[in-house]
Amino acid sequence: MTDHSSLRRIDGFAYRHRVSEVMGAPLATARQGITMAEAARRMSRDGISSLVVVDEVGRPVGIITERDMVKALGHHGSGAADIPLGVVMSRPVATIRADAFTYLAMGRMDRLKLRHLVAVDETGKGVGVVTARGLMRMRTSQALLVGDEIEAADTGEAMAAARARLPRLAMDLLAERVEALGVAAVLSSVLRDLTARAAHLAEREMAARGWGEAPARWTLLLLGSGGRRESLFGADQDNAIIHAGSAGDDAWFAEMGKRICDTLNAAGVPFCQGGVMACNAEWRHNLSGWEQRIQHWIREADGKELLNVHIFVDFRPVHGDRELALQLRTFLREQAAKSPRFLHAMAQAAGGNRTPLGVLGQFITKDGRLDLKMTGLLPLTGAVRLLALKHRIDATGTGERLDRLAEGGWMPAAEAAAFRDSHELMVRVLLEQQQSDLEAGIPLSNKIDPKRLKPLDRDRLKQAFKSINALNSVLESALSSV
Repeated sequence: MTDHSSLRRIDGFAYRHRVSEVMGAPLATARQGITMAEAARRMSRDGISSLVVVDEVGRPVGIITERDMVKALGHHGSGAADIPLGVVMSRPVATIRADAFTYLAMGRMDRLKLRHLVAVDETGKGVGVVTARGLMRMRTSQALLVGDEIEAADTGEAMAAARARLPRLAMDLLAERVEALGVAAVLSSVLRDLTARAAHLAEREMAARGWGEAPARWTLLLLGSGGRRESLFGADQDNAIIHAGSAGDDAWFAEMGKRICDTLNAAGVPFCQGGVMACNAEWRHNLSGWEQRIQHWIREADGKELLNVHIFVDFRPVHGDRELALQLRTFLREQAAKSPRFLHAMAQAAGGNRTPLGVLGQFITKDGRLDLKMTGLLPLTGAVRLLALKHRIDATGTGERLDRLAEGGWMPAAEAAAFRDSHELMVRVLLEQQQSDLEAGIPLSNKIDPKRLKPLDRDRLKQAFKSINALNSVLESALSSV
């Protein structure tokens, strides 16, 4: 008997792997001045179906394919051989970031009806090409269009329609046995796309309403779990703006922040209850202002303010001038690493959430549930974050930080692997609970019912809680030697 539900499943490969893993590289390029004849000889010699035309710094400005050549021959006849590529190439060329998930490339190629997509690095330089032939081994489905639909959306409501398919997508991925942290990375990728698209729409609307272009270079930062690429269902807004302007430019950035936050809210990403958003002045500064803010946190912050610092530290740029974010990351890294009081204060601020195990090893619940985020995920990610700050590690993802701690000799490799396994387990348990709650019409939360766990998962979760308690002891010892 055929299981028709399996027909709705998608190939998890597209959500586990990046464009850089499926693209053809190195990129075959040419300049606009070479002739069709020379281009044809190169393509024939190298056995390739296209050449990407680039400018003087390697940014793609066009593409010439076999089809383009056939069209040129039909139009120009024998004279086509001497025509420069700049005359006959297709432009503009469609591109995608090399670090994007493959599903986004598939969706974009399907929407634009393309056989070639140029992969670029963070500076816009071409680094590879994705072809339809190279993607043939992957099955397609409507879910593959989620990321590209967001990029094509013109309103928050249109983005919300794409975002609404995420629960189904996550269930399919888990059914395909994709790692839970891989599913979280996909959910985070969509949150990043939503945030970046909201900024693009805000820029466009402000220009149309007479605000003009940005008065200075700027970038939008995604904070918290989104910055770590570890978002789950129901993630709210955590974002900030950094710019290179003066205090007098804040009116423009304030309007930008408001429009971004309003658009995200319309897209189904709710306002942050703690106010950690670029629409609030506290989360909107120029580089000098952010440096002063960090110095204030290091000297004086306590309580709730330090909990917000935990959210901020995991920032990553999603729109605008990334160089500003790199400069801020460097400043934060150096200031935090040489500030023992600051690291101790951050540890104390995050230390109030103890793992929910009783003296006999039983789960401690309230109304039959325990908050897995507050009692498990936050203590783990928080401790790893502080160890990374102490040792000047720039990575923001928890897994990346653990890898770097092990590589640097600051944590035994086996211990780092065990914490990664605990992290994976907790994310999977929480995702499965959230999916179950969605199907039952129960509001999303970070609370799980331990009774629904399989015996093996129950035992593993208890062991994970015990290891997190041990990690906190390791953290206290490490910080005492700062």
